[in-house]
Amino acid sequence: MNIRKKVRWTLPPNTNRYAALDLWVPAAEDEGWSEAEVQYVINEVVEAETDAAGLEVLAWYTAS
Repeated sequence: MNIRKKVRWTLPPNTNRYAALDLWVPAAEDEGWSEAEVQYVINEVVEAETDAAGLEVLAWYTAS
């Protein structure tokens, strides 16, 4: 899946990838992301090898 959308939200400092997902998912849903799009990002974050890599995935899907 090639998602080009970005979510407007703020990542709190010192947050692990799972806590960040708890905040990112509702923000994406509020912006009209489909269930498939949200699930795709969740899978990428969970499958990342480290918290830092998972947070980089979320950063990519975050509007600057």
